[in-house]
Amino acid sequence: MLLLYLELVLMVIIWSFSFVVVDIAVEFIPPLSIAFYRFIIASLSFVILDLYFKFTKRKEKNSHNKSLENNRFTKNDWVLIILASFTGISLFFLAQYSAIETIGPSLPALFVCLITPVIITILALIFFKEKLNTLKIVGFVIASIGGFLLVTGGNINILAPDSPSFLGYLFALITPLLWAVYSTATKKISKSNSSITMNKYIAYIGTIELFFFVLVNGELFNFFRNFFNIFLFLSALYLGLACYVLGYYIWQNSQKILKSSKVASFLYIEPFLTLIFSLLLQRSEIIVLWNIIGGIIVLIAVLIINYK
Repeated sequence: MLLLYLELVLMVIIWSFSFVVVDIAVEFIPPLSIAFYRFIIASLSFVILDLYFKFTKRKEKNSHNKSLENNRFTKNDWVLIILASFTGISLFFLAQYSAIETIGPSLPALFVCLITPVIITILALIFFKEKLNTLKIVGFVIASIGGFLLVTGGNINILAPDSPSFLGYLFALITPLLWAVYSTATKKISKSNSSITMNKYIAYIGTIELFFFVLVNGELFNFFRNFFNIFLFLSALYLGLACYVLGYYIWQNSQKILKSSKVASFLYIEPFLTLIFSLLLQRSEIIVLWNIIGGIIVLIAVLIINYK
């Protein structure tokens, strides 16, 4: 169990840095193109993995996973996979990367990590009959307060509708709902199927969706013109391999073992780490005492939520 928690911490660190990577990458190409580049890398990685397992005759066998070479997805599973490809890839990253381009990395990290666990918990209560005790509810409330203070510094005016960056806030607010739907859909699939196989098909379908989005948005020429930009390639490599192939696998695998609410609680750490990475790389972030206090509150809340 300790190893699983360490994997979740690694996942959060990887995802936290991704917000800063995207914030830098949007200086070169639009958000949609970055997402498309990311999932070309992710899809190619799964192709290579498939070829590797095919030629070595190795199979993924344990109490939770099937073989990588076989899948037993039902028609309902395929519907959920398509739903997950939209809510967890194409629409999700269109909204998230657009938000990062408009308002920087920290606020989008706040919204997706602060609101998502609450929505996931509600959906888990409905679809998986999971239960919450009083201590966990208190933990979620504390984490919400801490997360708010962490990024806003206690100044609610930055979220006002008349703000010049309101569209960025709107995109950021959409992402938690999309991610919560994605997490719920994939949890239903992964209960009886391989997480890697599921993520592979979601990546393939999501890449096709992003291609059409890039084509319709008139970004295809600009995308290929910057395809061999070394920074964009390294960014796509990090986002595709580390964030998706590894990060999504840890997320799905942990949901098989732990309650959805407990896994989601780790997302509360993400804005805190994103803010640190952003400051270290001097990404125009302003930190005040309330940001630090908020981060401490978030860490305490995660401990409360995961306390047995």
